[in-house]
Amino acid sequence: MPPRPYRIEVAPEVLTDLHRRLDATRYAEPLPGASWAHGADVTYVRELCAHWRHKYDWRVHEAALNRWPQFLCEVDGVDLHFWHVRGTGPSPLPLLLTHGWPGSLLEFHHLIGPLTDPAAHGGDAADAFDVVIPALPGYGFGGKPREPGWNATRVAAAFDQLMTRELGYGRYGAQGGDWGAIVTMELGRNHGAHLAGIHLNMPLAGPPPGQERSAEAQAYGQRMAAHQANEAGYSHVQGTKPQSLAIAQADSPAGLAAWIVEKFRTWSDCDGDVERRFTKDWLLTNLMFYWAPNSIASAANLYYETFGAGLPGLTEPVRVPTAAALFPKEILQAPRSWLEHRYDLRRYTEMPRGGHFAAVEEPQLFLDDVRAFFRALR
Repeated sequence: MPPRPYRIEVAPEVLTDLHRRLDATRYAEPLPGASWAHGADVTYVRELCAHWRHKYDWRVHEAALNRWPQFLCEVDGVDLHFWHVRGTGPSPLPLLLTHGWPGSLLEFHHLIGPLTDPAAHGGDAADAFDVVIPALPGYGFGGKPREPGWNATRVAAAFDQLMTRELGYGRYGAQGGDWGAIVTMELGRNHGAHLAGIHLNMPLAGPPPGQERSAEAQAYGQRMAAHQANEAGYSHVQGTKPQSLAIAQADSPAGLAAWIVEKFRTWSDCDGDVERRFTKDWLLTNLMFYWAPNSIASAANLYYETFGAGLPGLTEPVRVPTAAALFPKEILQAPRSWLEHRYDLRRYTEMPRGGHFAAVEEPQLFLDDVRAFFRALR
């Protein structure tokens, strides 16, 4: 079905209900010990929700989001919501940008101008892209899958169909982190004939055959075991019982904020102060992609569907030109030798700062690396 123009328009009664729920929130008592040690800090969540109720103006941010052309397009039975902005330059390269959890399309909003019209932002017009930024199915204001089976591999197939069959691009680049990295990896693995290259800021790989017991593999395994023990509780819940948690999150904006904002603090290069990297308004606008369309359950279900089917094999080859941008506070970082074995690794950049939300935390470093990688592939 051809793309249809779309605008985000949250109904007034949704905002009224949000305010009512914020006013009626009953907060848990803080637990003894350091703030954030047990998860979200109650004091900060109170402060953020007070801002949400009394100072945050969704209509201002809604208008900013609607500034760029956006569409709905039914692919594989699901309405995909996406920005599609044509580049200004001699030969723009189509570029698919895929976000992750607990993010949204908002992660790339500020980069649309520099990517599509680099000359107007101090860059070279020859680096222009046609930008396509879809919401993951079930996330934000797009359609929600109504049948099982929507794992990362199926999302990649839907995005490739969007780019090729619906938008008419025979060749395009792709970029992603978090779920976006996994989807982009799957694009390269299964749809490489259409890919100019892929750029990853959470590149995943397993040890090459014969190196499973190497010192490097053991050290990496220890780091991953510590991550699983201390930081992956959210993933286990969403990968096994997402609906139980989502019922509470769909009822309480404070509960939703606590679950999501804690990850922006923990996974970013912020030295414990989340607002060093993200303003309250940015955090709340991102939360609105989950709250307003009641999409927290369908978003979390990507974990259930993908983990239930088994994550794509991390040693299976991805034979398209690949760039890896390594930000120091990224939560998952495979060793370079593993990446070189799995991918056609053309660019490997160790960044001086930044974390899991690279496009937001370090937009210029991110932008420069994306431009430099695809410059050689045009």
